[in-house]
Amino acid sequence: MSLLLKPLRVCNVFRFPRSGATSLTINYFDIFNKYISTTLDLPKTMAAEKTLPKIFQFVDKNVASYKNLLKEAVAIPSVSCDVKYREDCVRMVHWMQDKLKEVGATTELRDIGFQTIDGKEVKLPPVLIGSLGNDKKKNTICVYGHLDVQPALKSDGWLSEPFELVERDNKLYGRGSTDDKGPVIGWLHAINAYKGVGEELPVNLKFVFECMEESGSEGLDALLMEQLKPAGFFKDVDYVCISDNYWLGTTKPCITYGLRGISYYFLEVECAKMDLHSGVYGGTVHEAMTDLIYLMGQLVDKDGKILITDIYKSVAPLTENEKSLYTDIDFDPEAYRQSIEAPKLAHNGVKEQLLMHRWRYPSLSLHGIEGAAFQPGAKTVIPGKVIGKFSIRLVPNQEPEEVEKLVFDYVNKKWAEHGSPNKMRITAQSGRPWTENPDHPHYQAAARATKLIYQTDPDMSREGGSIPVTITLQEASGRNVLLLPMGAGDDMAHSQNEKLNVRNYIEGIKLFAAYLYEVGKLPK
Repeated sequence: MSLLLKPLRVCNVFRFPRSGATSLTINYFDIFNKYISTTLDLPKTMAAEKTLPKIFQFVDKNVASYKNLLKEAVAIPSVSCDVKYREDCVRMVHWMQDKLKEVGATTELRDIGFQTIDGKEVKLPPVLIGSLGNDKKKNTICVYGHLDVQPALKSDGWLSEPFELVERDNKLYGRGSTDDKGPVIGWLHAINAYKGVGEELPVNLKFVFECMEESGSEGLDALLMEQLKPAGFFKDVDYVCISDNYWLGTTKPCITYGLRGISYYFLEVECAKMDLHSGVYGGTVHEAMTDLIYLMGQLVDKDGKILITDIYKSVAPLTENEKSLYTDIDFDPEAYRQSIEAPKLAHNGVKEQLLMHRWRYPSLSLHGIEGAAFQPGAKTVIPGKVIGKFSIRLVPNQEPEEVEKLVFDYVNKKWAEHGSPNKMRITAQSGRPWTENPDHPHYQAAARATKLIYQTDPDMSREGGSIPVTITLQEASGRNVLLLPMGAGDDMAHSQNEKLNVRNYIEGIKLFAAYLYEVGKLPK
């Protein structure tokens, strides 16, 4: 049985115990008295006074069912980067299609072809597109999200099985809980809350949900630009919203208007056609691992400065106006340091410098080595081939093609200087950085919704992460794109013990409902 409750049944039959509600006792009508006093459009405000408090109370009564549905989604190991989980990725897309149909959406699965993995053609998971409502008098929002996740093993350091949602201390632990299954499911709950209280959705909705975002959204750009756009999918779209990011910290909400791009590299060195016994071959071959460690050690210094020639040359200059913006951002470097248990932060822990190097300057990170021994215990093998993985987060004015050329030229130069007889090659996949106008009415509508839920003005922030499809959606739709985060800054997406706070999950559902309402008020 689906855990998405049928609206009439919820209203007329089911009664949820108070223990299922959030721990805070909230008088929504007091909140709306303040809301009225700061809003000029009184008739619409009066409608909000009746509608939104009912929706918020409905959400509080359905907390248990929301947790159960997230548990169901997390249990599907939709790891897109590992072909052995490809059937689970497809299963995850079909699961989400069923849930969209339950809230009344029309859906379609779009084939996006194949990808080549180790010389084999592997079918990509389909992209789920959908529509809900076609009232020409209403604004239309296109919602994007992703259903795939990063790899996770309990042996990596998880306190519980990563694909079993576990609640501890009002936090929901599980791979994909915050990135991005919790937010995607949050849209379903917001829609169902309107239906559950007998209210019409204030907007039309379109959906684009993929299952390859964690692997570069392969095939999605072509679908959006070459198929959906020419077919008129975006013709009626007024705004685009993505919830695939996080608050800057843990207490204050934000709305995101900029992302860094990413240029991801695979640096391969081969010394033999097979792995070798170090007792037999050690000292007689030029070892691939030694060469790779040398090359990776030439990319970045201990303070995080990128050593690649001219890498900073095209970075947009810092203006005095931009510099002043960082001062007022609510960010506590010491709390940030403690949340990850780091001994010391870069840039002497200065808030403004940390934010600038997280948002508006490029960074280079070393991620791992494929082909090397990683299991516990002593393994005395010389790897025949190793692949080092690193990435550069790109910022405005940096073009991926330009950065890739700089990296290739630099690595080839260092390889020539090194003088190894082994084989080396480097490849890349990249996505561009993105920025938007935070003064746009769309952002102001989201800010009003956020303040209504959290009783504080959100920070308008940029983010250090990358969502390559953001700029494609901007170009395909020609509309303003907004990032509306659900999760907190310490959710540990991509890491061990990824979690989503119960508070952020439940209040995030309310935020989505309020956001739909506020966008519905914008002039058509």
